[in-house]
Amino acid sequence: MAKNTDREIVQQLDEEFGKLIDSLKDLASSVPANLLYRNPPAISIGECILRSAAVIEQTCGGLTSNLWDDPFEWTLPETLSNSDLIVDYLSEVDRLRQLAFNSITDDGALTKYISAPAGERQLVNVLLETLIAAGDYRGRAVATIKILSSEGAARFII
Repeated sequence: MAKNTDREIVQQLDEEFGKLIDSLKDLASSVPANLLYRNPPAISIGECILRSAAVIEQTCGGLTSNLWDDPFEWTLPETLSNSDLIVDYLSEVDRLRQLAFNSITDDGALTKYISAPAGERQLVNVLLETLIAAGDYRGRAVATIKILSSEGAARFII
């Protein structure tokens, strides 16, 4: 498939967001139900996955409809109580991501300023900060999985 060189950076960013969402789906599907929401730790694997997706949803929703609401209310563990519901939610976030990135006409649009909750910001900065924040929550989920499964735990000689 021929690349549209006017959107090369946009396509790269879009692919990174897509890969992140796919990895969240894999995580949500692979975590045993009894570990998805568990206390302690203070924040659970499921909550980390949801917060990662919510960061993406908030940004993409802001870009497509200028609604920068935090999707906290509809991403509560009580609402998305199992892996299947989380994966369905992640699919919705993925559709919103595609809509947002399809609306970015070319790489030049990344340098334009948009009105965001924190004030006027360059689009590229908003996207990169979103990718970093979502990746951080994903990393927390992976670390929590490793801690709870004792994967890679150091062995001590007594």
